[in-house]
Amino acid sequence: MQRGSDRLSVHRDDEMKHELKGLLQSGHPTRVEEWNDPEPAADDDPDVLPPGARAPEEGERLRLELARHLARTAFPGKRSDMLRVLRERHAPDPLVELVERAPEDRTYGTVRELVDALGEQRG
Repeated sequence: MQRGSDRLSVHRDDEMKHELKGLLQSGHPTRVEEWNDPEPAADDDPDVLPPGARAPEEGERLRLELARHLARTAFPGKRSDMLRVLRERHAPDPLVELVERAPEDRTYGTVRELVDALGEQRG
């Protein structure tokens, strides 16, 4: 039997991990008071890179921006599904306008496939 500074038993600790697993993986706020949640980044916030890090390229930046606004549940989906999710999540207008140029007849399985299709349209 382990005796230490643990307040809970190993079994209770595992039980609590299991209870919190759904909350932590849900992607929703875990706090009761809304004011206690961290604010999301604003569109006009400057990009801050850690020392020695390289700035992302345009395609990578677009992929990151789309991934920030599109949920995994949007995939696989067509252009209309992507636009619906972007509008529901109040994505910036330039991003929505860019996705509007994607081919409608395709089904996109990942953000990368969507970015590649957008690159084909621009190039």
